[in-house]
Amino acid sequence: MGKTKEIKESQILSDVVIKGLQELKGENIVYIDLRVIENAVCENFIICTGTSNTHVNALASSVEKEVRITLNEKPWKSEGFGNAEWIILDYVNTVVHIFQEESRNFYNLDGLWADAKITEIKEDE
Repeated sequence: MGKTKEIKESQILSDVVIKGLQELKGENIVYIDLRVIENAVCENFIICTGTSNTHVNALASSVEKEVRITLNEKPWKSEGFGNAEWIILDYVNTVVHIFQEESRNFYNLDGLWADAKITEIKEDE
């Protein structure tokens, strides 16, 4: 039963993160399920693109606010707020990557983890 509860909690967190990204018009949101990858660093990634450093900062703040209000959780670690080209919000089992388009293309996390199950999140979901 513990594993099922963990998966459910992880999915709830992912849903809240995605809601926070969608509220501020995050672009090209993808959910990457890493549980199928042996020795993966976490259970899942959520990746999103912002249009500017201001937008990337706002998206990260929106996610933090939604998660704090809904689940009373804070990220274990966060980085990248200084230049806001790539902000990481680490919630241990779920890691959120918010990029500007150029950085997202350069680091290509979507391609790097292509063996995982990747789900594109549509705007209305």
